Amino acid sequence: MKKIDNYKVISTTSGDKGLSRNYSNVELSKSNILFEALGNIDELSSYLGHLYHMTDDQDIIRLIQQKLQNISSLIATSDDSTRRESISKITKHDIEVIEELEQRLLTNTVIEPLFVLPGSDTSLIGSYYDLARSITRRSERSLVMFTEINRRTDLDFCLMYLNRLSDLLFIYARSLAPRK
Repeated sequence: MKKIDNYKVISTTSGDKGLSRNYSNVELSKSNILFEALGNIDELSSYLGHLYHMTDDQDIIRLIQQKLQNISSLIATSDDSTRRESISKITKHDIEVIEELEQRLLTNTVIEPLFVLPGSDTSLIGSYYDLARSITRRSERSLVMFTEINRRTDLDFCLMYLNRLSDLLFIYARSLAPRK
């Protein structure tokens, strides 16, 4: 069997033993909450990539995916790592962008003060936004757990971003409801 030259770059084999490395090159068990948080955010970004092909909001989705990548890099970098300085941070401005999008959507969207069954009052594409919202909430919960366990207060804006993002996705789903 012919070996691919750069195969070792992809397959380190440490994963075979249930281990992986963070961005600071620290080896950890794959059961570490770090990988739960990273995996949930990766799933969210992948799902948004799917949604990207089904919506006209492609620029917004790409922007969100880029911010999720920044969040993942920040999470995966140890507190004491010098690498952290080179990673783009989530800022108050990033959160304000999400809030402005929410306000723009709300000007033409009626949201009843009731619990909503996901997908029940929306179009098919709206149901996809509902699913993205629920993945965002799971990502947020795992990031909260990660920050509490690791005392990572530097990720506060990341938590705020995910919280606002789930609200935005909820509003997107409602904005796509068929007109009555």
